[in-house]
Amino acid sequence: MQSIQAAHLHLYNSKMKNSIKERRTVRKFSNKPVPESLIYELLETAFRAPTMGNMQLYSVVITQDEAKKKDLATAHFNQPMVAEAPYLLTFCADFNRVTQWCDLRNAHAGYDNFQSFLNAFSDALLVLQTFTVLAEAERLGTCYLGTALYNPEQIIEKLGLPTLVFPVAALSVGYPQEYPSQVERLPASALIHKETYQAYDAQRIEDIYKEKEALEVNREFVRINKVETLAQVFADIRYKKTDNEYFSEKLLNVLKQQGFLK
Repeated sequence: MQSIQAAHLHLYNSKMKNSIKERRTVRKFSNKPVPESLIYELLETAFRAPTMGNMQLYSVVITQDEAKKKDLATAHFNQPMVAEAPYLLTFCADFNRVTQWCDLRNAHAGYDNFQSFLNAFSDALLVLQTFTVLAEAERLGTCYLGTALYNPEQIIEKLGLPTLVFPVAALSVGYPQEYPSQVERLPASALIHKETYQAYDAQRIEDIYKEKEALEVNREFVRINKVETLAQVFADIRYKKTDNEYFSEKLLNVLKQQGFLK
């Protein structure tokens, strides 16, 4: 078993070559220690990412404690990589710090609104993505967890996030135990529009999705979910309307709780 893991790790290191085109999402992590100094160094570098008005509207909570990671895993639907990775980083939209600075300097902060949330949300994601690229260049593996938006109230409580701070996403980080298969992407031509948005007609949709639908892994998704099409797996089972509406209502309520909505 150890020899297989070593082979996976060697393959991961040899293939990555600091290339985004070679990146994989890593969900199984080795026991190899990750120096805390490396995480801090990568974060400090990531903080050079673009930011709204040079205000740096984000904070990052680092979780290493095993018990705390397990506790946070419940907010991420108990996905195993949350507790098993050496680090869990929670990237937060943060207008709390700037607002307190304004209060101390006799400035009138007006950031308790949805526009400000979107600015801070964008800032946090820019930092997360920059950190991801830097971490993977150091041969670390990462797994992006958008589940923070599904149960933000739990994360807010567990991390003690104050008003005007909101968890945007989390990232599991550590040295990889595996070299997972690379998941498919749509062709670039499907996503690029020149000068103006080019409307999709039925034939173009067919052309764009035919390769994705033909992959055996996706055909298996259709079979095991007992539906007719891959689109039904996504729209009727995995990300269905009733769930989207339920979590949307929760999200809006927590945004009010955190002071971003009236």
